[in-house]
Amino acid sequence: MFAIIQAAGWPIWPLLLVSIIGVALIIERAVTLRDKNIVPPNLLDQVLTVYQRQGVNQEVIEKLAKDSPLGQVLAAGLRNHKGSREAMKDAIEETGRAAAHEMARFLTTLGTIATASPLLGLFGTVVGMIEIFGSQSPSGANPQQLAYGISVALYNTGAGIAIAVPALIFYRHFRNKVDGYVVQMEQAACKLVDTIHGERGDSAGLAQRKASP
Repeated sequence: MFAIIQAAGWPIWPLLLVSIIGVALIIERAVTLRDKNIVPPNLLDQVLTVYQRQGVNQEVIEKLAKDSPLGQVLAAGLRNHKGSREAMKDAIEETGRAAAHEMARFLTTLGTIATASPLLGLFGTVVGMIEIFGSQSPSGANPQQLAYGISVALYNTGAGIAIAVPALIFYRHFRNKVDGYVVQMEQAACKLVDTIHGERGDSAGLAQRKASP
């Protein structure tokens, strides 16, 4: 490995730095963007059960908000359960946008790495070509300088592509996961709103029928 780095020349060092950052971001997002961390499978059912049994209290809301991004969205809805359906939806949407932004954290950096790595490799290729042409002299080519320039050009091009491909794959993968989580949170929030305001609508209709002669 060290021999390859030596053969690639100094332009390989920015690529190595970018690759380390990319690997760190991939690991961090892979650990963070797991189902149990974002949308726990039974959380909505538990929230609905607690709401139907004992209503809403501040302790439940605070605990729910610390649970997960889905918990934050549901907690925002419960905080506004006494308001209108529109007010409850607005609070949920505002919290949902913040949660989606947090889930997409570092993805822009990972996408930038996927885009910039081939350019850094191309820069190394240009440096290698400069080394090749700089080694030419009126008396003939310097074989050592010629070989060095070719190695710089090829190794950096290969390294740039090798870094860009996995970075792009994981960027697309994580972006798709975030989009899927946003859809799941929207569906759960809609079910919470329908449950709360549906019950109120039924109760209001029953009271009106009883009051009518």
